Amino acid sequence: MLIKTLVSLPSRTGRNLQRYNHGFRLVVGCIPYRFRETKKSPPIHGTLIEELEVLLITSQKSPKMMFPKGGWEIDEDIKLAATRETMEEAGVVGTIGDKLGEWIFKSRSRDTFHEGYMFPMLVTEEFEVWPEKNVRQRIWMTVNEAREVCAHSWMKEALDAFCSSIHVSANKEKEFL
Repeated sequence: MLIKTLVSLPSRTGRNLQRYNHGFRLVVGCIPYRFRETKKSPPIHGTLIEELEVLLITSQKSPKMMFPKGGWEIDEDIKLAATRETMEEAGVVGTIGDKLGEWIFKSRSRDTFHEGYMFPMLVTEEFEVWPEKNVRQRIWMTVNEAREVCAHSWMKEALDAFCSSIHVSANKEKEFL
């Protein structure tokens, strides 16, 4: 019920509650993902091989594509902030995994640097209405498509880290079969 209430609220704005580290604004985000069954793959043990898809969003000010991310505020832990930003910007919630890494990058809109942290999020619910629905588009796509259209090199690195972690998990599962 709390999530449904939050979805109808406006996004947090302003920088007065933002966290900073040695002058770098701290930002957090997620790589939302899901597995889509496809009829293109042959069945294994009676089920279809699933295809990994990730969710990208447009910038508020341009059609550039990226993963949801935003400021980590002082009243939140890091995973809560990443979950909130993903819900506000992309309108999805889910199970958040371990941190994929941290990146230092230059802001494109300001002459400052940020310290970014990204997490994988297995999407469990996709909302029809969310805080930034009127200013963003969201698009599910394959990892290769996402790598092509993602506007930020540091987010492409996070996507590669995510894919490596998924590959390792898949190989560990095979060891137990």
